Amino acid sequence: MSAAEFRKKFEAEWSLIGAPMPDSLDWKSVYEAKPLGRNLLRNPAPFGLSKDTPPPEPELHDVPIRGPPRFQPDGDYTGWTTSTEVLPYDNSGIPPGVVICELPRYSWFSMEQVVDLKAEGLWEEMLDEFQPEIVIQDWYEESQLHEFIYQLHVKLLGADKSTVISEHTVNPTEDCSIYSHTWKEVSHVFSSYGPGVRYVQFLHRLKNSFMVEFFPTLFTGSSVIVRPVKTSS
Repeated sequence: MSAAEFRKKFEAEWSLIGAPMPDSLDWKSVYEAKPLGRNLLRNPAPFGLSKDTPPPEPELHDVPIRGPPRFQPDGDYTGWTTSTEVLPYDNSGIPPGVVICELPRYSWFSMEQVVDLKAEGLWEEMLDEFQPEIVIQDWYEESQLHEFIYQLHVKLLGADKSTVISEHTVNPTEDCSIYSHTWKEVSHVFSSYGPGVRYVQFLHRLKNSFMVEFFPTLFTGSSVIVRPVKTSS
């Protein structure tokens, strides 16, 4: 199949009416890279969980497991850059003179990926002129661990990986009085973001707790998907 035939096939499959599709591109490589409609994040479910199945119930032991504190859940973090921030003990709200035997120790566990859009098969004219939608999705465990258990910060970056062209931040508050124990969806669509976008920086933080036993906040199904802009018929 010729380069022109790969281009026509790619254009037809995605109805790219009006999209710039220069002859100079290696259309066989672009077609095989499948840059549109697939998740560009690697290893989106490090805990082996699916958003289509409820998160597992916390495992409570008859005899508490005592040992060194844990601040990072077990998982396969291939493709992610991770870091942990252990938070100081929170003594607020404790009346004077009250003796506390133990307090929970909270930590933020951060996971980050930077997606190189050109390396994934997109081209400059497509990003700068056509500006396809960049769809962000994530699911985290809606537990009663703490009032603040999840943060998401996504940036669209320029070629230097530092210039921020557009960004979106989520920092929800949880209702700890309601027990639901389900996945909570977070989503956002970047559109009309302007020229120059070459990278997507995806960073989310989840709060964990340790007091005798370890209680993590779980997540699954993180995704960065590029799709053509919907046009009215």
